[in-house]
Amino acid sequence: MLATPRREMTVSIPLRRDNGDVELLTGHRVQHNLSRGPGKGGLRFSPHVNLDEVRALAMLMTWKCALVDVPYGGAKGGVNIDPRGYSVSELERVTRRYTSEIMPIIGPEHDIPAPDIGTDEQTMAWMMDTYSVNKGHTVLGVATGKPLGLGGSLGRTSATSKGVVDIAMAALTFRGFEAENATAAVQGFGKVGLDVARFLSEAGVRVVAVTDQYGGVTLESGLNIEKLAIHSAGCGTVVGYPGAWPISNEGILECEVDLLVPAAVEGVLHEGNAGRVRARIIVEGANGPTTPGADEILQKSGCLVVPDILANAGGVVVSYFEWVQANQAYWWNLQEVEGRLSARMRLAWDNVVSYAAAEGLSLRLSATCLAVDRVSTAHLLRGLYP
Repeated sequence: MLATPRREMTVSIPLRRDNGDVELLTGHRVQHNLSRGPGKGGLRFSPHVNLDEVRALAMLMTWKCALVDVPYGGAKGGVNIDPRGYSVSELERVTRRYTSEIMPIIGPEHDIPAPDIGTDEQTMAWMMDTYSVNKGHTVLGVATGKPLGLGGSLGRTSATSKGVVDIAMAALTFRGFEAENATAAVQGFGKVGLDVARFLSEAGVRVVAVTDQYGGVTLESGLNIEKLAIHSAGCGTVVGYPGAWPISNEGILECEVDLLVPAAVEGVLHEGNAGRVRARIIVEGANGPTTPGADEILQKSGCLVVPDILANAGGVVVSYFEWVQANQAYWWNLQEVEGRLSARMRLAWDNVVSYAAAEGLSLRLSATCLAVDRVSTAHLLRGLYP
């Protein structure tokens, strides 16, 4: 039963383009499991969206929510569209029609979408408004990742990065490293990677290499992340940062550092390069950056790999905080949000490490077993509705 989604909906989305042409797009919403609470998961706009991908991502959300012990089940949504080829008004029409089509299965007590690839806080504002207009009153809790002016939470945009760094610091301590003497490399300088590099630097870790989709830079004495961010914002890439040496996206994975954070795309660590990885600790900021074959090689080499299901769960934790605040109509300050996020991430880390030690498992297997156990326990306690 846990291998099969609880509910799936596929909808047609007719779109009138700005030039008057009409297109027919396809959207999906999958609710994998609702035993521990309402569905929770992002909405992505991508030309690669298909039902199998959405199913897999919904299942991943089930385990991620259970592992950090938020009272949600897993869900995911997607529309097969390349948002770069559409105007803002066209994307608004797509979002509103998609929302109206899936409205029977979403809501603050049923399924709460959030931003993902190709969507942002404006997308969530359109979803919230469409749902609210149809209900006849404002429903702030129907989506998370909204703008602050519409019930969004402080700390939400950097939550995933903050959670990654909370876990990274715990992993460094676990392996006997002091932050002030540790070195790190971050692959990816976007929504997650930029703030990961910034938070690591603020914690005293020397970030010696950073890459984005175009390439990267390295500096043994440590990069100034604030100046690098300004350079990237102006040039559209970190490449060419003054005083640093160039490095490729492949090369950064083989840097001799204490901590490597792959925070870009999936599958970058594979059987072809895992044997050349020299990092002592890998904390997965992206979803699925390590293939199973690479995972086995890294495990044998003694590298500590912290899985994505744990490392990048900060986003869903603060999404939960946003939902709680919206339902109470009472908002917390940034210090409260970040403090509660850190406490929950550290507790999840302690649980995974303890379970791994007791059962003789890797952190990835430990995290997965813990998450599945929590979901199956909830399901068994509820019983089977005949």
